[in-house]
This record gives sequence, C-alpha cells and structure tokens, in this order.
Amino acid sequence: MSENKPVRRRRADADRSRTAILAAALELLDEHPDASLERIAEAAHVTRQTVYAHFPSRDALLNAVLDELTAETLRAIDDLDLDHGSAFGNALGLIDLAWRTFERHPLLLHIPQTSGPDARHDPVTERLERLIRRGQRDGEITRDLPVHWLVSTLISLGHAAGDSVAAGRLTARTAYKTLHTTLTRILQP
Repeated sequence: MSENKPVRRRRADADRSRTAILAAALELLDEHPDASLERIAEAAHVTRQTVYAHFPSRDALLNAVLDELTAETLRAIDDLDLDHGSAFGNALGLIDLAWRTFERHPLLLHIPQTSGPDARHDPVTERLERLIRRGQRDGEITRDLPVHWLVSTLISLGHAAGDSVAAGRLTARTAYKTLHTTLTRILQP
C-alpha cells in the first residue's frame, strides 16, 4: 500500500499545480491579455517547466482557461432555472449573466472570434434553444423567426457588443444597454 502513496501524492501535487496555474492565468490574463507563460508561472508560484508540463503552449493554457470559464458560466446559467418562469425574462436574465461574465473577465473581450462555430457555445445554444422554443409556445417570444436564427442572433449580438467595447467604440454600459434594447426588440412578439 505504501507504493501507491507517492503516486497519489504526486497526482495531488499535480492537481494543485494545475489549479494554481489556471487561477493565476485567469487573473493575470484578465488584467494583461498578452501575459507570457513566464509571468503566469510566477503568479502561480510554479516553475515555467511546471506550466509546460500541464499546458504545452500558451494556446493550450488559454483553451483550458476558456473551458473553466465556460463551465463556470454553465453552472450560473443552470442556476437561473431556465425551464421555469417567464421565458422572455429568463432570456434577458441569461443576457445579463453573460454580460456580467464579460465584465468580470475582460480577457473574453480580447479573444479573437473563430470563423466557424465554437464548440463551447454548444451547451449554451442547447439551453437557449429550449428556452426560445418554450417562449414561442407560450407566446412570450416571437414566432416570426426560427429558433436557430434567434439563438444565433443572440450569441452574435453578444459578441458584437463585446467587440465594440474591446475596440473602444462603446463603453461597457452603453454596449450593455444597446444589447439589451436590441434583443428585447428582436425577441418580443
């Protein structure tokens, strides 16, 4: 049994290191989106080699940070309980939650958008589709536009608002108000 103990301890140490690296990366990248792996290693109190042992590249680390933020956001979305209450109100609540995530994590405003669909959107898309369908059934959300179009529009406009803030074309407050107004007009019957 003593043979397994060092392996478990190494695994626990590795898990702590990975957690520390992700936490440091998120905090540092929110403040300095171009922060190097060396700076992240310093902030996590680990060596650069330890960072590379967990994340072979800056892109791998960035993807892991985005996966963590996605998981955090999905937990918050699920806490909204989108299957009950006003579908229209829940849609706006979801937009509010997404915007608060952008405000808490400015890193998200500096990540280039991919040209194709991002798999991280899939769980959000599924939840939005379910919500929009329910809202259309109940007459709270327009039936004039297809569900997939409304979902794509919500996601695209959210990104457009974030891009406008990142580019300095709108303040965060103005972008949020503009997004909220636009989505209200699009969703209402």
